[in-house]
Formats: sequence, C-alpha cells, structure tokens
Amino acid sequence: MFKKILIANRGEIALRIIRTCKEMGIKTVAVYSTADRDSLHVRFADEAVCIGPPKSRDSYLNMQNIMAVAELTNADAIHPGYGFLAENAEFSELCQKYKIKFIGPLPYQIRSMGDKITAKETMIKAGVPCIPGSGGLIANLDEAAKTADEIGFPVILKATAGGGGKGMRIVRNAAELEKAYSMARTEAGASFGNDGVYMEKFIEEPRHIEIQVAGDQYGEGCHLSERDCSVQRRHQKLVEEAPSPFVDEELRKKMGAAAVKAVKAINYEGVGTVEFLVDKHKNFYFMEMNTRIQVEHPVTEEVMDFDLIKEQILIAAGTPISGVLYFPDKMHAIECRINAEDPLNNFAPSPGKITALHTPKGYGVRVDTHIYAGYTVPPFYDSLLAKVICRAKTREECIVKMQRALHEFIIEGVKTTIPFHLALLENEEFRSGKFDTGLLERFDYVSVIKEHMQADYKI
Repeated sequence: MFKKILIANRGEIALRIIRTCKEMGIKTVAVYSTADRDSLHVRFADEAVCIGPPKSRDSYLNMQNIMAVAELTNADAIHPGYGFLAENAEFSELCQKYKIKFIGPLPYQIRSMGDKITAKETMIKAGVPCIPGSGGLIANLDEAAKTADEIGFPVILKATAGGGGKGMRIVRNAAELEKAYSMARTEAGASFGNDGVYMEKFIEEPRHIEIQVAGDQYGEGCHLSERDCSVQRRHQKLVEEAPSPFVDEELRKKMGAAAVKAVKAINYEGVGTVEFLVDKHKNFYFMEMNTRIQVEHPVTEEVMDFDLIKEQILIAAGTPISGVLYFPDKMHAIECRINAEDPLNNFAPSPGKITALHTPKGYGVRVDTHIYAGYTVPPFYDSLLAKVICRAKTREECIVKMQRALHEFIIEGVKTTIPFHLALLENEEFRSGKFDTGLLERFDYVSVIKEHMQADYKI
C-alpha cells in the first residue's frame, strides 16, 4: 500500500480524497495555487506546497511543478481527482517515467477513450451499442450533407476532442447544416485546439444514464449500477440520482453488461463511468467513457454503501476489484450541485467572500464541501461550492429530505444555485420521474424562484 499520496487537485474533491487517505493510514500532500492558500485541503493535508499563481495553467495544470513536489515530498502515488489532469494521458505517462503511481488508468487507456471517434470504434468492436454516425471526422461540408442524408435528420455535430457542450450543434434540417458545421468547427478549434468534428443521429427525448464501473490490473471488471444525470443546463449536469426512475431491472442488466464489456475491451484499470444516451423506447447508445472519478460519485456511494475513492486507491495498489456488486433494495439518493452562480442572471458566476455559512445535517444528509465562513470563492476555477446528497428508502422521501436540507443550507455573501434546486424539486415533471435532458428548456424556473422570494422562502 502507498505511504504517501499527492493530491493534484483542489476544493471539495481534494478534501474528499484526504479523508479516505486518513482512514487508510496514508499520508497526504496538498498542492495549491496562491489563490487557494486558505483552502481547507491545504489545512487538512499532512503537507502542503504552493505550485504557482492562480491561473490553472500555471498551477494545477503545471505537470512539471506537480512532479517536482511529488519528488520533493517522497510521494509514491498521485491522485488527480476530477478535471485538471485527471484524464491527461501525458501526465499519466509522466508519472510512469518518474516511477510514481498514477491513481487512474494507464496512458493508452486514457487515449483510447479520450478521443470520441477512437472510443466509438473501440466500443463497436466490443459489441457495445453506439449511435449511428459518420464513423470518423467530417472532412468538409459536402461530406456532412451526404452523411446527414444517410443518417436522417435531426443530427448532431460534435467536437472529437470535446466536452462540456463545446463544439456541439444540433441540426434539424438541411438548411441549418452549413452554418452549424462552420460554428461547430470554429468553437471546437477555439476550445480544444482541434477543429475536428463528427456527426451522429440526434436522439430525441433522451435520458443521460451513466454506469459506474471498476476494473483492476488483472483484467477483471464490474459495475455498480447506474446514475441518472438527465437534469442538465447546456450539457452541464446539475442534479444526479440513483437509481434512475426510468431504468427497470431488465434495462439495468443490459446496460451494466455493456459497460463491463467496455471496461474489458481496453483492460481498464481504475474506477470510471460509461455514459449512455437512452431514448424513450429504452434503446441505449454509448456516448463516452470518463476515465476518472466523477463529481457525482457520492450518489453511488450512498446507495451502495461503498467508498469509491478507497476502491480507486486499492486498485492502483494492485488489489483485485471487490467483485460484481449488487444494487441494494429500497434505497435512493439524489445529489444537488451548489454552485456560486446566480440563477436569476443566467447562472452568472458569483465569486466573493462567504460571510455566513450553515450546512444542513440530519439522518440521510451528506454535504461534501470545502467552504467555510470567511472563505473567499476565487474567480479562477469551477464555481462548485458544495454537493448535497440525500438518501432515503424511496425517491419521494428523498425529494422531501432534499427540500428540507436545502432550506437549512445558508450561504451568505455570494449568490448560489440553492434557489434553483428548490424550484426544480417542486417541478411536476421532475417529481414524476418522467423527464429528459430537455427539462430545463421547458421549465420556467426563474418565475418559480421569484414566487418563492415573494413568499419569503428562506433561500
């Protein structure tokens, strides 16, 4: 087992990793930018070293600085968390070069899933259902038109190196194609330095369902059932839950088996997720694989009673996976991401000093956060402040518990998305469980928030 792990990340995920390491008797090293000198992960790690100025490229993305700290502190492993360098094959390779264990996949495994076209080709060979599409990059507008005719409108253009909705355009008819193709390439080039795009059939009324997976160094793989991540704004997840109110036992078995095929196809090492789009007829299609721990991993932890960070560390240390895990009966979990954003102003970022804080507590309520009263939310990074995860025996009980918890959650000094979540939890479409990724396009949450404010809700 590792003696000391360097955590190449910040915020709540860095704290999350530190806690599991402490329980496992492993020393920790925090790295931080000058903007994060007062962060809790710096305070609670056994050692902490500054790696640069606030901008990510000069600190949390500075591979040479991080490796220098790992060598300086005699760390024998690096946990990348999520974001930043978590899915960077070059960083994984650098760890191999310096003989420091990267707690995550091997470089070739990251590369095989990092490029979406390569990933799709790999999945087709493995027998995992994939969305009909171009089968490669679209070379020019004429090829785009020909492919769209073969697939049939609507189609969607996607950046091959993309993520977070960048370089993505839905095309509903031939008249829209030229403009959409040009915009997708321009945005992809600006965002990723790669303007390559490919085309797929656009799945209407889709659910975004992901399967939590694990694979070890001995070629074994398993899954830990699904999470429903269909509540999204501009392809960014806002709420996740497990199990999905849409997935039945038959579909769960099929999707789980497909996800394990994906794991074994690349001899995957570590934990990760295989993400699917599922249409209203319960046909499912591979979308991508995230070769890292997910932001929403606590949802699975709460219903499975299973520490995924600990499993990551054990797998990296050479321990066989825990086996094919079952999904417990009569448990449900929901996670709400609380961001420093103003939902009444198009979710504009709201950095600043937190002047007062009270986190919710009670049976079945978990809060993963790095903030405290007096903490200054920097403008340089992701706006995530906290994740509230509620667990109960039924989905209905879980929703009520989450409403109670969010009313109890007080953050003053910055705008937050708590009012948005309270509005969503009242939405009939959400409460029924019969929704898709287009829910927020149909939901006038601004009006509901304003009604709450007029009613003097404590939000």
